[in-house]
Amino acid sequence: CLRVNPKGLDEESKDYLSLYLLLVSCNKSEVRAKFKFSILNAKREETKAMESQRAYRFVQGKDWGFKKFIRRDFLLDEANGLLPEDKLTIFCEVSVVADSVNISGQSNIIQFKVPECKLSEDLGTLFDNEKFSDVTLAVGGREFQVHKAILAARSPVFAAMFEHEMEERKQNRVAITDVDHEVLKEMLRFIYTGKAPNLDKMADDLLAAADKYALDKLKVMCEEALCVNLSVETAAETLILADLHSADQLKAQTIDFINTHATDVVETVGWKNMVATHPHLLNEAYRALATQQIPPIGPPRKRVKMS
Repeated sequence: CLRVNPKGLDEESKDYLSLYLLLVSCNKSEVRAKFKFSILNAKREETKAMESQRAYRFVQGKDWGFKKFIRRDFLLDEANGLLPEDKLTIFCEVSVVADSVNISGQSNIIQFKVPECKLSEDLGTLFDNEKFSDVTLAVGGREFQVHKAILAARSPVFAAMFEHEMEERKQNRVAITDVDHEVLKEMLRFIYTGKAPNLDKMADDLLAAADKYALDKLKVMCEEALCVNLSVETAAETLILADLHSADQLKAQTIDFINTHATDVVETVGWKNMVATHPHLLNEAYRALATQQIPPIGPPRKRVKMS
């Protein structure tokens, strides 16, 4: 079943609706499953989707989900159309991972204990111990010994760098001048493992790096982290960042946030700097606000109350 916490779970998530998938009962001791949550709008279309990045282990009474599924003020805003007739409709898609094999000609199902895939961990170890490396990335007086094949497979920018007759290919050494050491280390860890454990600390710089090296998944992960941490003080800077790096999802969410908190945002230093340096973003924000303020047809609905 679904467990919904309209006011979040703790101080950190108090402004969000938390959403979890709970295993109530099962004839097995555990189930491994992936899941996806989304909200159906007035047109019964899926929106604001979030999904698990891997299969989670469910046991009876155990739940998995997102404590920051959606901001409560964004959900309650009638202009966003997420509560048609004051009803919240959540679509949940669950994919159970099979753990048994049916052997042809046998009536019984034989269960094999398949070791968990450790590809991510193994490649992370390869990155850490630098064995069999064949190219050096130099940044700020420090070096990373890495592997061409892995970088090229994960990033078309690195692939082009190593395929063509460039100086980097001849010397097996690449000077990185536009990313600092810590950001490059986190980006490389993502390239090897698909994970970025320190993303929240450097999401803005990591977004720029992901954009330059065409790491689409990392870019979206950065967009999500920046969106979750949006505030009145950071909204304008985040909008500039999203525009600069073509982060369309982050840009749309930030404009929505600015329109919701317009009175406060326009008083910030960041907003005043944005007006001076990026006036086209001011026009985009105003157009979005004007669109949202078009009066609805028919009598206004009452706002839903969430306790």
